[in-house]
Amino acid sequence: MLQALWQYRSFIWGMVAREFRARYVSSLLGGLWAVLQPLATILIYTVVFGRIMHARLPGLDDTLAYSLYLCAGLFPWLYFSEVLQRCQTVFLDNAALLKKMSFPRISLPVILLLSSTINFGITFALFLGLLLVTGRFPGWAIVAFVPLLVLQQAFALGLGVCLGTLNVFYRDVAQFVSVMLQFWFWLTPIIYAVAVVPESVQRFMAFNPLYGPTRAYQQLVLQGAWPTWSDATLLTATAAVTLAAGFFAFWKLSGEMIDEI
Repeated sequence: MLQALWQYRSFIWGMVAREFRARYVSSLLGGLWAVLQPLATILIYTVVFGRIMHARLPGLDDTLAYSLYLCAGLFPWLYFSEVLQRCQTVFLDNAALLKKMSFPRISLPVILLLSSTINFGITFALFLGLLLVTGRFPGWAIVAFVPLLVLQQAFALGLGVCLGTLNVFYRDVAQFVSVMLQFWFWLTPIIYAVAVVPESVQRFMAFNPLYGPTRAYQQLVLQGAWPTWSDATLLTATAAVTLAAGFFAFWKLSGEMIDEI
């Protein structure tokens, strides 16, 4: 599969560019939509929780700190959930392309991942600008975002390929993932601080592969602290298992995919 992806790298990058143009170039605001959509989400959460419900971080009476805490957790989550949600229907959405052209089918999730990465890059660049303007830039510790995001998206890709392959044969998978993501979001400390959660619940939350990385993102932005890499142990193991499971499921079932589509 890796050899096929390398041989078709020009096709993959061409499809990524085509998707970017289709999403933004024909619209009036163009690439600004990649910025406006997450900003609207952050604004809503900040106003509702920060202004109306007066949510504060323990020990910090600072609305900006809460907003940065929210951004640090929410932007990577949106990146993760976008890849996972789009992967689950990627083969069905491209059924016509699969029937008409001969190319490695596994390239479709990779194209999707690269496209989502470009969108996230735009958003993250804006976030870095906000940190610089407000004097909250964490320094060199910011580079720790990269390995954490790579692990997170490897997990999203593996799980997405597995669910996307199964969704071709069992269409209930997409419905299940939509419900699962809602519970997953609230079991990840994105809009609330871990300190307000009972210890018994915290022990349960520790089994969430995104729990450790999300806390690392937030500590990195607010405190400029390098992550404790042991917090990413569960994510690393889960990413390896889901990547293996996803590509194994695809390898076993891809031959029957066209008949089901």
